[in-house]
Amino acid sequence: MNWTCVRFGELSVQQLYNVLALRSEVFVVEQHCVFLDIDGLDPLTLHLLGERDGQLLAYARLLPPGLKAPDAVIGRVVTSPAARGGGTGRALMAEAVAQCERLWPAHPVTLHAQAHLERFYASFGFLPVGEQYIEDGIPHIEMRKPLQ
Repeated sequence: MNWTCVRFGELSVQQLYNVLALRSEVFVVEQHCVFLDIDGLDPLTLHLLGERDGQLLAYARLLPPGLKAPDAVIGRVVTSPAARGGGTGRALMAEAVAQCERLWPAHPVTLHAQAHLERFYASFGFLPVGEQYIEDGIPHIEMRKPLQ
């Protein structure tokens, strides 16, 4: 897997298209969620792309501290249906956490996990914060990875 972490303006047109297509395929179509994916934050964030042979297989959006929360935030975590079951999601999260720790070493990292993935994110050191809540019809829980 080739990892690229770039600002919005550094994405090629093809990369941006691939990101939006993957997010739509999974979050809107597969998960049956009608929501505004293009929320105005993309130009203010970093984009982590996992590609192989020119195909986008994994993606996460990294929000700097102070944009949406005091912490750095990992969001829009998604793996291509074609890449599931072989550790791509685990590799994506390991890379996302490493990038956040490199970019913002003085800040904890927060994410808003789909509740059924709580154990997965806990394996990276994330701890639940508060109670479950419903977002776009799906149970979620806020999780935070404290500073080491």
